[in-house]
Amino acid sequence: MSETLQTTAPAVPGSAPAPVSASDAVLLAETANAVREAGAALRERFGEVAPYRSRDELMDALAANDDTALRILRPRLTGLRPGAGWVEDELVGGALPSGEWWVVDPAEGNVNHLHALPEWAVTATLVRDNRPVLTAVHLPLTGQTYTALAGEGAHLDGRRLRVSRTADLGLGIVATSQARPDEDEGVVRRVGSSITAMLSDALVVRVAVPATLHLLDVAAGRVDAFWQFAGARADLLPGALLVAEAGGRISDADGRPWTPQSAGFLAAAPGVHAQAVSTLSR
Repeated sequence: MSETLQTTAPAVPGSAPAPVSASDAVLLAETANAVREAGAALRERFGEVAPYRSRDELMDALAANDDTALRILRPRLTGLRPGAGWVEDELVGGALPSGEWWVVDPAEGNVNHLHALPEWAVTATLVRDNRPVLTAVHLPLTGQTYTALAGEGAHLDGRRLRVSRTADLGLGIVATSQARPDEDEGVVRRVGSSITAMLSDALVVRVAVPATLHLLDVAAGRVDAFWQFAGARADLLPGALLVAEAGGRISDADGRPWTPQSAGFLAAAPGVHAQAVSTLSR
């Protein structure tokens, strides 16, 4: 379990711990079924580069994919937890009100889908009193489903996941992602300088969207660290829970405990976490 994103303690200072019950395991299984069904619908729409000639046409195409998945996800997940709130905008960050909330990205990596690129997924995470309790991430093109339940580990199609044992950042593969379109200029400059620093200190640096797919690789031990500046709940919470439950460390970019309000995010194997913090602080 992570030293910073604790799955048995509040993820946001001042919020009360929320217990994980046996019924949450059943809920996770049903959530995984829901993201698989939504993923199948998006897979039917995949294959050709979407023709768009303006920002408005692009936004319409993105919304059409979202709506396709949400027509399945919203009734299925609302039926599972009728009292849970629903996060409408996957680009929004910050803390949530108390209680249960579904944080869903109906087409994580949506722009990749529109460009006939394979890096996209469907995610659903249940947050209870600002703690991620369970998450399911489905990759429709491979048929793989990643799941995590707080305190019960992270899994890929039932196989337990473990982060890498790499202890030298110079031997490690690291990754980062663009938080959102039209990012603040200061954030853009910080992203650029961090990539330059990592190019000096790590073996290989991968830069691509979406964040969630990099975090799946960290949880599975294929990538040693992922960082991002700014970001939203929907692109970080699923991977944060998966990495923490796979034995990784979650913090902000300066090594402090991470919350959805933090300005930076770092998920890393324990052996390279401190080195990654040092690199990002330059």
